[in-house]
Amino acid sequence: MKMRNQWLALPLTSGLAATLLTGCGSESGGSAADSDSVVVGMSDDVLATDPASGYDPGSWLLFNNVFQSLLSFPNGATQPEPEAARKCRFTDRQTKVFTCTLRDGLKFSNGNDLTSKDVKYSFDRVREINDKTGPAIMFPMLDEVETPDAKTVVFKLKFPDATFPSKIASGAGSIVDHREYPKDKLRADGEAVGSGPYKLDSFDKDEAVFSVNSGYEGTAKTRNDGVTLRFFHGDRKGLKQAITDHDIDVAYRGLAAADIADFEKGTSDSKTEVVEGTSAEVQHLVFNMKDPMAGKPGVRKAIAYLLDREALVDQVYQGTATPLYSIVPAGIGGHNTAFFDTYGARPQRDKAAAALRGAGIEGKAKLTLWSTPSRYGPATDEELRAIAKQLNASGLFEADVKSVEFEQYEKDIEAGKYGVYVKGWVPDYPDPDNFTQPFFGKGNVLSNHYENSDITGKIIPDTAAQSDRTSTDKAYGKLQNIVAAELPILPVWQAKQYAVVQENVYGVESCLDASTVFRFWELSKD
Repeated sequence: MKMRNQWLALPLTSGLAATLLTGCGSESGGSAADSDSVVVGMSDDVLATDPASGYDPGSWLLFNNVFQSLLSFPNGATQPEPEAARKCRFTDRQTKVFTCTLRDGLKFSNGNDLTSKDVKYSFDRVREINDKTGPAIMFPMLDEVETPDAKTVVFKLKFPDATFPSKIASGAGSIVDHREYPKDKLRADGEAVGSGPYKLDSFDKDEAVFSVNSGYEGTAKTRNDGVTLRFFHGDRKGLKQAITDHDIDVAYRGLAAADIADFEKGTSDSKTEVVEGTSAEVQHLVFNMKDPMAGKPGVRKAIAYLLDREALVDQVYQGTATPLYSIVPAGIGGHNTAFFDTYGARPQRDKAAAALRGAGIEGKAKLTLWSTPSRYGPATDEELRAIAKQLNASGLFEADVKSVEFEQYEKDIEAGKYGVYVKGWVPDYPDPDNFTQPFFGKGNVLSNHYENSDITGKIIPDTAAQSDRTSTDKAYGKLQNIVAAELPILPVWQAKQYAVVQENVYGVESCLDASTVFRFWELSKD
């Protein structure tokens, strides 16, 4: 979508967001045969170990287990609760001053004390480095951080933001040791020093090994001696074979939809189980509003009238995703079905043809759909080919698909080279603000040249200021209706979360919820 952060979404058919490996309690990697460690495999990579940089599902998985934030999301919760903090609250009526008091006895895994100085340093550092692949984009509201004493942190905001507690409860709020991390540049040694429930013992391109942090003070209760995270780099067959051969205990992200179906039927391995959880991960088509073809409203409307989401999720994802009809997904406050209401659920060729004629296009509209092979899920290329096939079957389009590696993909989007391209989003926190604010206005994650002053000048700031989040539903409904009418983006699907586990592994169901926090400490083996 966290996308920016998380425009790293990986469908569970491919495996959320753009996550990871397991390790044991020693400095060498664990195996599934080790009774005291849990081995987790996934197709995502961990792109960063420094919280000032990573804004992808794999990196945040590491952050959520190695670092503490002042607040965190307990299993199944949509509101954050104290973690490194003993208490936090807005101390003014305008939701512009947020004050936290730290727990007693907080220490980093290296033995150094964690104080308010480290909290201030962490937030100031993220904003000063302002890494293009980092979470600084989440804090445009933050003016300054004050530390009246070693236990107190005061955040002063430029403008009201009732979602600020949720933002600092995410991986973006990771607290680093000021003695270990340079102020003005990223740490480059691949190591991580935090105060969370786990320590990072080793990290390379194929696996990361974590052991329990004995000095941790917080709410997590560890149920294992360590976790090893194995990276399969988009190799779905390899991930399936590893769980089938019992080389790993958990296959978290990256299995193909057909593989999940096989495991559910027991045809792949009768000694494994499929665990299904909720997810707010989404995927969209994005339109470059300055493109000669996609910039025409009639072309965008024609695509919206022709997209058959039901057929797409059935054919490509085999029911492991659901059709999405708005930018705010189901299960998140304020969700509506604006695209269903405007364009319907089934192809309407006559309306699509009329839209193209209105755009001055008499023959077939020539279009390229741009994809990237692994960043948003291993099935993304197949998905885009299926969409092109739907458009071409109408006789109104001549669409093809091109796929490039992610690094080049992002550069080309930034340069405005693509007319239609895919973006996935894994949320930072379960609030409609996180599915709207990052997508619009200056420096947004879509880079599609869409501007709407009503959205950025009124709806987003007004909703951010409301502490009663249910009171924002009407405004978010208006925003979604505007997006459906102007079509800078076309929602496609919402993921379900899946993991396949060995029969002696427990607790995975507590790792698969809309907060997108994969909680190592919930995993156990017998």
